[in-house]
Parts: sequence; C-alpha cells; structure tokens
Amino acid sequence: MKRTVYNHVRARATLAITARTAAANGTAVDRKLSGAAGTNEWFGAAMLLVHTGTITDGTHAITLEVSDDNASWSAAPAADLQGTLPTIAAANDDTVYETGYTGTARYLRAVTTPSGTTTGGVYGATILLGFPNVLPISRT
Repeated sequence: MKRTVYNHVRARATLAITARTAAANGTAVDRKLSGAAGTNEWFGAAMLLVHTGTITDGTHAITLEVSDDNASWSAAPAADLQGTLPTIAAANDDTVYETGYTGTARYLRAVTTPSGTTTGGVYGATILLGFPNVLPISRT
C-alpha cells in the first residue's frame, strides 16, 4: 500500500457551501466509522477546513463544537485547538482556513454565527479525519 493522503485521510462536510446570513450548526462528523468487513475505524486526529467564496457583508464567526454522545455539544477547548478559528469578513473572499483539533471527543461540528449581514457570504466547512487505526481506510 502506498503512503498517500487518499489512504490515510477522510473528508466529511459539516457546513454545506451556501450563502449565509443566519447562525447554523453543522452536521455532526463521527470520528469512529464502520469500515469494510465490520471493522471500526477510529481517527486519532482532525482538522477543520473553512473555505470561503464571496463575502459581501457582515462578519461570520466560525467555532468548532465537540460532543461525546452527539447530543450535548460544547465549544472545543482552546487547549485542544491548533491555530485560530476564523472570523470571516468581506476581505476574506476565496480563502481557506485550517484549525487542528487534538482532543478526544468522538463527534465534531462547525458552527457559524454571522452578525451585521444583509446579503452575507458564501462559505462552507469540512472536517478532515486522519491518523486512522486501520489501514487502508474504507471508502464505503
């Protein structure tokens, strides 16, 4: 097996790319996935990617929330973050932001809180999962 990103990393959408003027919770991303032949893949690390299109007005604060049960959510502790969570504004068109997560929570999601928007901005977020306990990872 070749040592490639494709064999070691999974990408999961959390905030769909769309024009946003209101707060939204992203879709939960589970770090434990059912793999081929009933194996359980656990990803030991994660990274939040926020990708912007055109931001016309307002500010859009992005946070990372964590949960152990996919029901009770809280902000990821600052000690578990690598880099800075972005606040997006009109000067941030066509930008990609990366924030690492080193904690142990099973579920992750991005949350956006816009303010001062009339037409808002287009952006989305993806969570990359890496360092799996089973290789190669399943693509099913």
